[in-house]
Amino acid sequence: MKDNFSVQNEFGISQRVMDAVVAAEVSCAESFDRIDRNAFINQARVMKAFSDNMIGEAHFVSTTGYGYNDMGREAIDRVYAQVFGCEDALVRHNIISGTHAISTALFAVLRPGDTLVAVTGKPYDTLEEVIGIRGEGDGSLADFGVSYKQVDLLQEGGADFDGIKASIDDSVKAVILQRSKGYEWRDTFSVSALNEIIDFVHSIREDIICIVDNCYGEFAETSEPRGDLIVGSLIKNPGGGIAKTGGYIAGKKSYVELAAYRLTSVGIGKECGATLGQNAAMLQGFFMAPHIVAQALKSACLCSAVFDKLGFEVRPKPTQAMGDIITSVKLGSEELVIAFCQGIQKGAPVDSFVEPQPWDMPGYADKVIMAAGAFVQGSSIELSADAPIKPPYVVYIQGGLTYESAKIGIMTAVQKVIDIISTKN
Repeated sequence: MKDNFSVQNEFGISQRVMDAVVAAEVSCAESFDRIDRNAFINQARVMKAFSDNMIGEAHFVSTTGYGYNDMGREAIDRVYAQVFGCEDALVRHNIISGTHAISTALFAVLRPGDTLVAVTGKPYDTLEEVIGIRGEGDGSLADFGVSYKQVDLLQEGGADFDGIKASIDDSVKAVILQRSKGYEWRDTFSVSALNEIIDFVHSIREDIICIVDNCYGEFAETSEPRGDLIVGSLIKNPGGGIAKTGGYIAGKKSYVELAAYRLTSVGIGKECGATLGQNAAMLQGFFMAPHIVAQALKSACLCSAVFDKLGFEVRPKPTQAMGDIITSVKLGSEELVIAFCQGIQKGAPVDSFVEPQPWDMPGYADKVIMAAGAFVQGSSIELSADAPIKPPYVVYIQGGLTYESAKIGIMTAVQKVIDIISTKN
């Protein structure tokens, strides 16, 4: 048996990278402490909801067929609603992604002749075809007669309140806010910033439905946005790395009911839907989520600190409070973006032998490279990295089920980038 296992030797990490990571960890101490404090508060919120809703083994029982009277399905909805501070929630394993959840919410509340306004700039790439601003348009909101307006962010990244006010007329039925940065070079919106925008929209007209794309942000702070609907994916933060699939739509009861009608059928809504043995994983994942999100936040902070010390532009800075689990690194070239993603893949527990390459991924306008050596396919709460192949060549890293494993992935990514740079000097 080999003694004195060496991370440096086994993963090919240079002393320069080891030193940079050690220095970065020291600089992250205050941020790590803040993340741990928030995780404790969030864990307490989740445990209180489990207790109040008397979660028991009976809620793990699987149903088939119509799924009538599924106790677990109904309990999961109540737990999510309580933790997220909402009147009701729709949490289902057959919501296949964040885009599916958002699309369901949009089609649920919008009707022909209505207008949707994006008040935090361009939505994430995969929503462009849903809205109808890209693609063939078959079945898009535009195809159903829903108009679209977009209010870009101010140069410094904040909301354009004057632009929002000017965009709202009698036809506006809903606005969409995106918490995370998507593929934009900006900071993530904090919960307080989102709430300020929502309050401003409601001050103009109380009946406008504010829909928040909450993906990547759940449990990053100690509360969630107070949108009329907040939407996300279970293979991101709230699934805790345990849920195999799924999504949620939470908010005002009347709007959640419309979303349930859209997902199933008018008149059926939330009353049917077999859970097929997924309840236990969904509940356990939500229980684990505050801790797992804290691991991912620490990993994102470390990545930010390391690349900041190496002279790259990063968002957020390692000392900033994080509004989601994503760190953006401006690498400046396609070659470095590919090297970074291949380094993340090399440091993954699954498919570490694979070298990701850019490709024409469905739903995206540009070629995209994605690294994700995950137990759940596409799971963003597990360590992953992705980037559109276009200037200024920014890579987005998120996740990490454990800080220790993510640290190794970050080391291998840094090493790949440094090796490329060294060959050019």
